Amino acid sequence: MFSVLNPETNEMVAMKKVADAFDNYVIIALRDVVPPPLREEFSNVYIATELMDTDLRQVIMSDLSLSEEHCQILRGLKYIHSANIIHGDLKPSNLLLKANCDLKICNFGPPRPSFENGFIKERGFSRWYTAPELLLNSSEYTAAADVWSVGCIYMELMNRKPLFPGTSRVDQLRLLTKLLGTPTELDLRLVPNEDVRKCIRRLFEYPRQELSNMFPHVPPLAIDLMDKMLVFDPTRRITVGEALAHPYLAGFHDIADEPVCPRPFSFDFEDSMGEERMKDMIYQEALSLNPGHA
Repeated sequence: MFSVLNPETNEMVAMKKVADAFDNYVIIALRDVVPPPLREEFSNVYIATELMDTDLRQVIMSDLSLSEEHCQILRGLKYIHSANIIHGDLKPSNLLLKANCDLKICNFGPPRPSFENGFIKERGFSRWYTAPELLLNSSEYTAAADVWSVGCIYMELMNRKPLFPGTSRVDQLRLLTKLLGTPTELDLRLVPNEDVRKCIRRLFEYPRQELSNMFPHVPPLAIDLMDKMLVFDPTRRITVGEALAHPYLAGFHDIADEPVCPRPFSFDFEDSMGEERMKDMIYQEALSLNPGHA
């Protein structure tokens, strides 16, 4: 708040800057969509976003101290989930940071998982943060998958190394069960293939390890939150809203600073809209951002 002179009335008035509503959202900001020279040559989409300084992966690998990234990730995810969107590819390299530690979420995964040879297609190091229901081709693809990813990221923040650095899908499942124990029948009820369910129980027979014993340096409240996020059954996993209200985040949680999307997205149009129509719409959007483009 500051005082300025109104030139029209010659009166001193109080001026307050009202931030753009989107400044509160922990999501990378779109600056431009670059239109192709001609609509007929439209085969790729190039977008420009705000420039950040680094990502969480680089910070974890360094000796830099960490601040409130825990709450910032969940705050952004709360907005994303309220918009009826699943990020689908949360990992440290997709969490960008400014020098002042402001965090932005980027690189959203596809709205639906893609399959390859009957299994959900994996994307590089994303496997380390992929929820077990997706590794097992469960029919359950929900926002709970993002919560699992955040749990893995939180543990990596506190340990400075990945929690489940699997070298393959099978190795990933081995690491999960070695720490969390063999999943029960109830845990696996959403896995459609009975042979897969039997195979998991046969190959990965491990007792559950107490996180507090495995990671004695991690605060008890943080362990309690991780126990609620890293749950095999997605229907019993804590939600983002519940995680934000957890006592571990009490010092950062402020519901007034956790906006939600006023109107959730609907993706029903994807089933009826052809590729060329979608290209037309993206092209027109790019032109609206670049009115001088011929």
